[in-house]
Amino acid sequence: MIIANDLTKTYNGTTVLRIEELTVPSGQSLGLVGNNGAGKTTFFSLLLDLIRPTSGYIINNEVMVNKSEDWKPFTSAFIDESFLIGYLTPEEYFYFTGELRGWNRADVDAFLVKYGQFFNGEILKRNKYLRDLSKGNQKKVGIVAAVIGNPKVVILDEPFANLDPTTQIRLKEIVRELAEDNGVTVLISSHDLMHVTDVCKRIVVLDKGEIVRDMQTTPETLKELEMIFAG
Repeated sequence: MIIANDLTKTYNGTTVLRIEELTVPSGQSLGLVGNNGAGKTTFFSLLLDLIRPTSGYIINNEVMVNKSEDWKPFTSAFIDESFLIGYLTPEEYFYFTGELRGWNRADVDAFLVKYGQFFNGEILKRNKYLRDLSKGNQKKVGIVAAVIGNPKVVILDEPFANLDPTTQIRLKEIVRELAEDNGVTVLISSHDLMHVTDVCKRIVVLDKGEIVRDMQTTPETLKELEMIFAG
């Protein structure tokens, strides 16, 4: 379970995030949506202790994020290509991530087999460094690396951007399997309202750093969101 309480982040006197209370039960898939500057990435950065809160706190499975690193072994994320190591090949990066998570190369190789369709022959055994891959293929590597080691919490920032339609569909299958079959808590931020409502059981709308809607996903959710953002 993830709990945010009285959480704020302020820069130069301007508060960019203010969340009084947000609870995400274990195994829930939650979509965070909002326009640019709504606070989505700020929230994820706080959740990953990349920045410190001005006030309040986040608890990740009974661990206060900014007070202990005990949340790291069961939490994984891909925010952007800065999470990658550009001078490694995809295979080297997967092995490196696996080692951090206690997996050997055989474990990683066996794990990667199931992502053959997702990679579409463009990732493995191509003799390319990560820095030389397209944005979409870098994202594929980052997403799959984020689920190595069977984390309990997976955080993905704009995972559908730069992916072709076929890969987007396959990614939705991956997210559903994580949450519904494996009980992983999955948090996704996205500008793509259709994709996020397809895969997330709950949608939280942020506007200017505050939660303005919190809804369970239904067949009408996409239409509700379109009305919200249409003004």
